[in-house]
Amino acid sequence: MNKRIEAIHFSADQKLIEFIEKKLDKLDQFYDRIIDCHVMLKLENTGQVKDKIAEVKLAVPGDLLVAKTTNKTFEAAMDELTDIMKRQIIRFKERTRSYS
Repeated sequence: MNKRIEAIHFSADQKLIEFIEKKLDKLDQFYDRIIDCHVMLKLENTGQVKDKIAEVKLAVPGDLLVAKTTNKTFEAAMDELTDIMKRQIIRFKERTRSYS
């Protein structure tokens, strides 16, 4: 799986990048044919609350799985996103299995 991590409006430190890569590696347990993974991290400064937006796009054979979430920290957002992507991968596998 190719991984691309993109930080918008800030530069991500190595610790955050390693955390994200560790989370993404866990998705391989559920589906080993993931082609590409693109993670976008954004800082959104609206008023006094600084929200962190994380978006994951997984390219799988024949489809693109997308999830986006907002949280106070990028780590919490990635935890939430891996759960969402896990459910989407399982649903995608069941759908492709039913067509066969």
